Amino acid sequence: MSHPTSSSHLETDLDPRRDTALDSLALGVLLGAFAGTSLPADYRDLLAAGLGGVCWFGANAADGTDALARLGQEVRAVSPRAVIAVDEEGGDVTRLHATGLSPVPGPAALGAVDDTGLTRDVGRAVGAELAAVGVNLDLGPVADVNTNPDNPVIGTRSFGADPALVARHVAAWTEGLQQAGVAACVKHFPGHGDTAEDSHLALPTLAVDEGTMAERELVPFAAAVAAGTAAVMTSHILVPALDPDLPATLSAPVLAQLRDRLGFDGVLVSDALDMAGASAGRGIPEASVLALAAGVDLLCLGPERSAASVREVQAAIVGAVGEGRLSRERLAEAAARVGRLLDRLAPATPYDVDGDRLVAAARRALVVDGELPDLAGALVVSVATEANIAVGDVPWGLPPDHAVDPSADPSADPSATDLPGVGPLVVQVRDAHRRPEVGALLGRVAASGRPAVVVEWGWPGPYDGPLARICTRGVSGPGVRAVTDLLQEKGWER
Repeated sequence: MSHPTSSSHLETDLDPRRDTALDSLALGVLLGAFAGTSLPADYRDLLAAGLGGVCWFGANAADGTDALARLGQEVRAVSPRAVIAVDEEGGDVTRLHATGLSPVPGPAALGAVDDTGLTRDVGRAVGAELAAVGVNLDLGPVADVNTNPDNPVIGTRSFGADPALVARHVAAWTEGLQQAGVAACVKHFPGHGDTAEDSHLALPTLAVDEGTMAERELVPFAAAVAAGTAAVMTSHILVPALDPDLPATLSAPVLAQLRDRLGFDGVLVSDALDMAGASAGRGIPEASVLALAAGVDLLCLGPERSAASVREVQAAIVGAVGEGRLSRERLAEAAARVGRLLDRLAPATPYDVDGDRLVAAARRALVVDGELPDLAGALVVSVATEANIAVGDVPWGLPPDHAVDPSADPSADPSATDLPGVGPLVVQVRDAHRRPEVGALLGRVAASGRPAVVVEWGWPGPYDGPLARICTRGVSGPGVRAVTDLLQEKGWER
């Protein structure tokens, strides 16, 4: 929806004393996001006025990639130098394929296979697809070392729990992506892997000393910098060893680790500032000012931000400069970095990876715990649990015959937890080790005596259940095919 300009705003815009250059700098460091599959008029105005760029989410791609390519053309027609960003990590986190499944295995599966040539090719294929629809900045790959199996937001988005393994795959994915003409934005600095909360909802803490962080969290980021990553994204986590008060996105001492210790001089992008870890208790405009002052260059404001809210952040930045809370030099430095982001991109080139090669890799990533039973006639049951916000409410796993809600009260709604039929079951779950209610449901399946196998589509956490388990290390099209092939070897028919 367009937001009409009030007469007071119009008078301010026409005020000859207004510093229009400062206005332009403040708008040029913002990454907005609009709803829908076409460019709204008010966002067209923002882009014409110098908005740094836009970030696309799943709703923007709802009409398919052809429509998204036309949207990219619309943006470029207004602002040829605009940043167009998207979260496309492969596997669980996909925006271009939000109505289906990613066509490439995700990071955890690639890390398990540990073929950096394949990872580089996957990054390049993702980059080619993004470039074809107009994206020039991919908010990936994930460089977090997922050392906490209970991590609710990283999990299979990480290449693994070993810093050296994660480092070599982050470097390879980054190289492949940028060979295709799309800038990489490695995330979430200084490392979100050893946390137990979701920064969308709270302020997680990375409770390690500086030495541990240097030897673990920073290793993949150092590899990404060496590989030439164009951008790095901050995380909204507290790092008490460096700053006991402010989350990394707003903390100059934490961000100095990237600039001074690792020597990174590219674009520093904030994670979405609507997330609680950044803006709870202070609001997005104030978080934006603090992030710029700390050293961030491009501010991601979060999904579906109205043009009015973008202008509110712009005004807060201009006001902070006037008050002396943010130096004009720091703002100009940030805007200049954003302005140079596209200068070194390689020419966009088509690239693809053979589908059978991807399925074979997904099969190699599978881990089977126990002996699979005869699955002739098996029904697929999805255990419905809420996905983390980064993944979103998207299709996952095998197409189910039935879904159950493990948190439902059977006395209130017996059908919510009923298991269908009388034969074998394929029970698919996500991060079952983090969800006691899912463990209880699996216990009921085992107690029933029915032949069954658990397909774990999330992080392969601890497991000592009586049922055989297949760990996939994330959801993807190739992963579904690999699991299907394995189940069919045991008599499943579909």
